[in-house]
Amino acid sequence: MKRPILVLLLTALAALGGCTPFSEDVAKKAAGDMGSVTQVSSPADVPAPLVDPSTGRIIRNYGPTIKRYSERYGFDWRLVLAVMKQESRFVHHAESHKGATGLMQIMPVTEEEVARKLELDDLSYPENNIRGGIYYLKQLYASFDAANEADRLKLTLAAYNAGVSRVSDAQEVAGYLHENATEWQSVKDALPLLSKRFQTLHRQVWQQDRPKSGWFGNAKQTIAYVESVMGYYDEYRMVLN
Repeated sequence: MKRPILVLLLTALAALGGCTPFSEDVAKKAAGDMGSVTQVSSPADVPAPLVDPSTGRIIRNYGPTIKRYSERYGFDWRLVLAVMKQESRFVHHAESHKGATGLMQIMPVTEEEVARKLELDDLSYPENNIRGGIYYLKQLYASFDAANEADRLKLTLAAYNAGVSRVSDAQEVAGYLHENATEWQSVKDALPLLSKRFQTLHRQVWQQDRPKSGWFGNAKQTIAYVESVMGYYDEYRMVLN
C-alpha cells in the first residue's frame, strides 16, 4: 500500500530541516492530527498560524467571553488563555483534589468571595468561571502595583497559584535579605526559604518560628507554574492576534 502523500512530505521536510527525522509512525500521527488543528486569524500578509486542537476548541467555544472580560479587567486575553491551559487543560468541569473547579480552577473560598462581589449565582458555568477567574487575577494584580509590568505579571501568577499571602511572606524575606521585593527573581529565590527547615530565618524576620501564613513547602511547584504559564503566553503571543 502506498503511503499517504502528506506522510511522505512530512518525512522529507524533516530530513531537509536538519533536525531528527520523523519516523513513519510520527509522520502518520502528525498527518492525522492536521485535520483537527484550528487556524487562527492573522494579518493578511502573514500565513495563518496553527494552534493545538484543545486551544482551538476553547477559542471557538469561549473566545468572545475570554476576550470580553480580559479587556474589561485589563489583561491580554492570551495571558488568560495561558492560565486556563495550565490550570485546567481547558476541561470546563475539571476539579482538583483541593476542590478547585472550572476552567480557571477557582478555590471554594475564593469562589464564594468572587461570586458575591460579582453577584453571580453559580461559578460552575464556564462563562461565569472565566469571568470570576479573570476578576480574581485583577484583584491579585492590584496587590503588586510597585513592581514593573513583567515582574508584576509573574508575581500575580505566583499569587494565583500559591495565594497572595505566600507571595507576601516571600517578599518580606527578600526585603530582610536586602533584595528588591518587587522583583520576581527576588521572590522566586525567597519562596523556598518559607519551608520549615528555615525556622531560624523565620525567627529573625517575624520573631516566630514560621512565616505569617505558615510554612510553605511547594515553592518548586509555584515557580514551575509561573514559568509554565509564561511559556504558554509566549507561544500564544507568537501565533494569536
